[in-house]
Amino acid sequence: MMVGDILKYTPTSTVGKVTDIRERDGVVWAKLDFTNLYYDSAYLKETDPSEYKEVSFKEREKAVTGREGTEAALEKLRKEEEEVDIRYFTPSGGG
Repeated sequence: MMVGDILKYTPTSTVGKVTDIRERDGVVWAKLDFTNLYYDSAYLKETDPSEYKEVSFKEREKAVTGREGTEAALEKLRKEEEEVDIRYFTPSGGG
């Protein structure tokens, strides 16, 4: 396994290009560009390059978070905060 190899994380079938390799406590970890996360090399296998699709940062963030992106998510929360009318909420909880 080397930086630049295309690997598949078998539990989730995530395919990515290795951008970094680290060892910690006897475990070798490889960072894949698709998720920008480290994976235990014991669960990584070489895969056909045709399975790898290069994605832009924006697409990667959407794929990883399942959202349009951090800024869009924050804007949505701000909008929802403005729309909440607390008159219809009643206090609850133990006391």
